Amino acid sequence: MTDQTWNPLLREQLAWHWTSQLRDRLDGLTDDEYFWEPVPDCWSVRPRGTGSAPIQAGSGAVTIDFALPEPTPPPVTTIAWRLAHVIVGVLAVRNATHFGRAPADYQSFEYAPTAAEALAQLDAEYATWQAGVESLAESGLARPCGPAEGPFAGQPMAALVLNINREMIHHLAEVCLLRDLYLHGRHETRREAS
Repeated sequence: MTDQTWNPLLREQLAWHWTSQLRDRLDGLTDDEYFWEPVPDCWSVRPRGTGSAPIQAGSGAVTIDFALPEPTPPPVTTIAWRLAHVIVGVLAVRNATHFGRAPADYQSFEYAPTAAEALAQLDAEYATWQAGVESLAESGLARPCGPAEGPFAGQPMAALVLNINREMIHHLAEVCLLRDLYLHGRHETRREAS
């Protein structure tokens, strides 16, 4: 019996989905798809001052819609919103907390006004995350996540890595589904229709 090293397995779990099922499906994402609202009252990333959600956060020309507490049921979200959530809430915040990235949060982040810019942000944060996880080696996977991770504070970093893998696979699969719905349905954004 050989000793198992868990770090490569954790990275490969996400990398396999990224390269085999997710990232190629995002190539060619258009701005129309990025902002497409499949139902009324979606949350999205919008030009500053045009959102109707209780909170619009962000430091750039566009902001992200959200509310605290989140309404029940939560609004349907656009591809732009879901990518922003993955880029900031799933990856950038963790990259800042654990792997030396500049601080990031929903309020101060400069959200992408185009699909191409969002994909570039996603690629950069994914690369930083995967390199950061690799830098943990085996011993770093066992250390506690720390207080910045809330319910994961006392859990080993391996638990956080597994959670991030789930979040990435889950939310990017939703983005792929929205692309399918856009392709096979109505091609006009609700924003343009109104």
